[in-house]
Amino acid sequence: MERCKEMEIPLVGIANVERWKDPPLHPWMPEEFYPQSIFPDARSVIVIGLPITLPVLETSPSIHYRELYNTVNALLDQYTYRLSNFLNHRGHPSIFVPRDGYGSIKVLLENPIAFFSHRHAALLSGLGSFGISNMILTPEYGPRIRFGSIFTEAVLPPDPLIGKQLCTRCMRCVDMCPSKSISKEDYPDGLTDKMACAGYSAKLNEKYISPCGICIKVCPVGEDRILYGRGDPSIYTDKDRFAEYHRAWRHVRSYGGRKT
Repeated sequence: MERCKEMEIPLVGIANVERWKDPPLHPWMPEEFYPQSIFPDARSVIVIGLPITLPVLETSPSIHYRELYNTVNALLDQYTYRLSNFLNHRGHPSIFVPRDGYGSIKVLLENPIAFFSHRHAALLSGLGSFGISNMILTPEYGPRIRFGSIFTEAVLPPDPLIGKQLCTRCMRCVDMCPSKSISKEDYPDGLTDKMACAGYSAKLNEKYISPCGICIKVCPVGEDRILYGRGDPSIYTDKDRFAEYHRAWRHVRSYGGRKT
C-alpha cells in the first residue's frame, strides 16, 4: 500500500479472512479467534511489521531492549490506528487491533491467550513462516519483528503465502532459552511451556528489564544479521574472541534495572 510506504513501514502483507477457514497448518485456532468473529464486517486483514534492532536486542535483558520493545509496540498501535482511520475516511469500515491484547505479564500468567494472534495473521498474509520458537520468521529480519493488524471491510487482493520454510532447525533457540520453554519435538507449536516463558518474563519485569528476547536474538535467519556482521553464531558464546561485544553488553545490562 502506498500509504504504508509514505509512513515508512518496512513490511506489509494482506490476507483475506477466508484463509483462517482453510489454514496452512494444523492444529489451528478455534473459530472465535478468527478476524470475522471479532469484527463481523472484516473482509481483509492488513498486517504491518516493524523490526527489532539486533544490536539493541543483544543487550537483553536490559533497559535498552525494554525501551526499544515498548517503542515498537507503541508505534505499531499508532500506525495501525492511523491506517484504520485512513480507510474509514475512504468509506471502508476498519478497526485496529492492539499489539498486546493483555493487561500485564501477571494477567498473562492467569490467562495466557490474547483475543487475536498477530503471528498467525502475519503467516496468512505472506510475511513469514513459523520457527521452532513458535515465532514468525521473515526473510528480512528473521524473528526480530513485531506485528500489528487492521481488520477492514475493504476487499483487498491477498498476498501469496511465503511458500517455504525459513527455520533452519539449528536448535539455538531451544538450547539457549533461559526458561527451557521450547521443545523441538512439538514443532510448529514449539513453545510448549507458555507459563515458564511468561513466568521468566514476570521475574525480569520486576527488575524493569523485561522482555527476554533470547530466542529471537540467536536465530540465524534474517538479512539484518548480514547488515550488522552477525553471521558467526559463536558471538553469543565465545566471550574471549568477541570480548569487546560482551563487554559492551555487560555495561548496558548493569544499569537501569534492579540488581536484585
